[in-house]
Amino acid sequence: MFARGFKTWCENTAVSLRKKLGREPSDPVSPEALAKLLEVRIWQAEEIPGVDPESLRILLHEDPDSWSAITIHVQGQAIIVLNSAHSGGRPSSNLMHELAHILLNHEPSRLDVSDDGVMMLRTFDRQQEAEADWLAGCILLPRPTLLACRKLGLENAAIARRYGVSQKMVEYRLNVTGVDTQLARGRR
Repeated sequence: MFARGFKTWCENTAVSLRKKLGREPSDPVSPEALAKLLEVRIWQAEEIPGVDPESLRILLHEDPDSWSAITIHVQGQAIIVLNSAHSGGRPSSNLMHELAHILLNHEPSRLDVSDDGVMMLRTFDRQQEAEADWLAGCILLPRPTLLACRKLGLENAAIARRYGVSQKMVEYRLNVTGVDTQLARGRR
């Protein structure tokens, strides 16, 4: 699925970005701080100039799970628009996912708007989405950080609070990194 060395590159990138932000390898990274470093603007959906109030109502209240975030480019400036209906740790994951696309220099998906104002995603690249998911997870919760957290005896909820993510993200990263499995083998 991923190119050889991609996962290692992502873990190394997570550490490198922390250094650029003046953080320690196991410190949490704020997606907002990373966006500032990358000179990416962040808007809530309500902040988009000229959005029809009815369209906004549908996007945020009638079908809030139909989208999480989107990156647009306006006059050379990357702007990430977040779904403000999401809460908890999900906005951090949504924002980091979009920042991962930028870090990976992914080709943006094409979005068209019909004459009656309906937005339609015209292209979707599963490989790019998987890569952005992986890199975002590494930046939010690098493998060495998860190991350190477990060695300190931190439970999933405490990790989620400390790193500003959902428990679902913690469980996902623990699963795909094999941290708990590794530590269980070490105890045997």
